Amino acid sequence: MNCRFRPCIDLHDGKVKQIVGGSLRDHGPGPRENFVSDKSPAWFAEKFRQDGLFGGHVIMLGKGNEQAAREALTAWPDGMQLGGGISVENASQWLEAGASHVIVTSALFDSEGRFLQSALEELTREVGKERLVIDLSCRRTMDGWRVAMNRWQTLTELEISAQTLDGLWPYCDEFLVHAADVEGLCGGVDEELVSFLGGWGKCPVTYAGGAATMDDVRLVDELGKGLVDVTVGSALDLFGGSGICYGELVAMSGT
Repeated sequence: MNCRFRPCIDLHDGKVKQIVGGSLRDHGPGPRENFVSDKSPAWFAEKFRQDGLFGGHVIMLGKGNEQAAREALTAWPDGMQLGGGISVENASQWLEAGASHVIVTSALFDSEGRFLQSALEELTREVGKERLVIDLSCRRTMDGWRVAMNRWQTLTELEISAQTLDGLWPYCDEFLVHAADVEGLCGGVDEELVSFLGGWGKCPVTYAGGAATMDDVRLVDELGKGLVDVTVGSALDLFGGSGICYGELVAMSGT
């Protein structure tokens, strides 16, 4: 296979978890948790380092995860990207803490979900194009997909389209795309979205959401034309799942 496995460390309340993406809310009941690890973020980062899995991401899902994130980045300096609450005010400090890139979504929009070109330009000036990943995590709509911010609770005005990707690409090194509607459900990937991303294919893109078996991973490779990398969460045996073996993904990434 040509696509790479990009590992993830999702942090919620300071712990490594796997969460159903659509269940994150500011108010009401807590998120649906598929897995809560008794191992530290640093343990996972060190394992990914030992297995040579570059380009994964540490995502802070809400407040109270800063120390856990720093532990992971310290365990593997410049080995993983960092996202969650990133803004022009704190981006550089996370790079100094050991992140290879910072990942941004919400800081590029106002509270109503309107895209702020000036915010993107300012952030790119602050950290450099080569250290910035734009997270285009999205939800499906009647006519395609729209980027969702604020832990995927708020739909923005930004549609996932070739025009959108062409406009953002000059300001970043990569895109990260969570299919929020299938994230954590282990019900299969969003095939149409993966096909679209592979058809665009002008810079590195990582897809996350729904992978349940190695057949799903192979499908991402096929539909993405080898140009779309894949993240696997809840189905992975490393995170308490049963559908996908971590060792297989490590072997795949070494070919």
